Amino acid sequence: MIKFLDLKAINDSYEPELSDAVKRVLDSGWYLLGKENEAFEQEYASYIGTRHCIGVANGLDALRLIFKAYILMGIMQEGDEVIVPANTYIASILAITDNRLVPILVEPDITTYNIDSELIEAKITKRTKAIMIVHLYGQNAMNAEIQGLVDKYNLKLIEDNAQAAGCFYGNNRTGSLGDAAGHSFYPGKNLGALGDGGAVTTNDEKLASVIRALANYGSTKKYVNDYQGLNSRLDEIQAAILRVKLKRLDADNQRRREIAQYYIENIKHPEIVLPFANSQKLIPKGRDLRYASVANSHIWHLFVIRTPQRDQLQQYLTENGIQTLIHYPIPPHKQLAYKEWNGLCFPITEKIHYEVLSLPISPVMREEEFVKVVERLDEFK
Repeated sequence: MIKFLDLKAINDSYEPELSDAVKRVLDSGWYLLGKENEAFEQEYASYIGTRHCIGVANGLDALRLIFKAYILMGIMQEGDEVIVPANTYIASILAITDNRLVPILVEPDITTYNIDSELIEAKITKRTKAIMIVHLYGQNAMNAEIQGLVDKYNLKLIEDNAQAAGCFYGNNRTGSLGDAAGHSFYPGKNLGALGDGGAVTTNDEKLASVIRALANYGSTKKYVNDYQGLNSRLDEIQAAILRVKLKRLDADNQRRREIAQYYIENIKHPEIVLPFANSQKLIPKGRDLRYASVANSHIWHLFVIRTPQRDQLQQYLTENGIQTLIHYPIPPHKQLAYKEWNGLCFPITEKIHYEVLSLPISPVMREEEFVKVVERLDEFK
């Protein structure tokens, strides 16, 4: 069986550094808000290109804390609107509604699956306070048009960078492009912990200060609580592990690009739509043209194909020893959690959710494995 993602093999590739890092924390006797967390925050802020990084418990909390801080700072209030992609993982939406803000869903571009910037302006009202872009599947979602809208309407730009650690927009990494960004270190992410973890990055000193307090019960000083906060802290073991993995993140992402490039150049099935990426090179394929990217605007957290025969293809691949996943089977507006939206119609989002299938991709995937994936795909009838 070719696993969708072999986390054990990935983590084994970091040994003995991971075990040494864990032992270092155990021997220190300090397990929360210590030297490892402080060092990781500094290293990750430097990597992303921001002045501040605050380690938190998970990626959802990172986004929730950004909005909660803006409300406490008087920049947002209950009922304000946030533009957000309709095609996203539900955490992007939960972070907004958890703070009693109103998500305004915008359809994606069918070629990139990211928010369609041409549709955003029509959704902006007097209550709009922010645009949240989601770098879905590891591909940059930022462009000049979005920046123009942020400037024109004086909006906050918030990035959901949960799937895009190491990705670039031009010369700048995603996570540094807006006013604040939420990051996830869920084990399956390109930069993954051995448990859960997240972070906020920002250049705004006041925002960073408020978020740091909110993540620790609203406390700026032990037993002194300035805000009604959360308990959302990145523990020392996860911070130490992430420090080890961060050093190799760019190399791991490059390996993902190489595998993605192989897929794009060699999958020839006429019913399979391959990913499109910004900053692409054009590859002639005989009967048509396919786009592939070796650029830094995509770090291939997921390699997502699309076909109307998705369910049959997934079953066929399973029978042929290839594990796949669907990201995602149900869009947020069709989830029971948001039953008040169930009658809404976002046809592009729905088409994507009915047709997408994620193929195996990871920095430890062997050549014979991704070659087999291509061979089995092209034999599908």
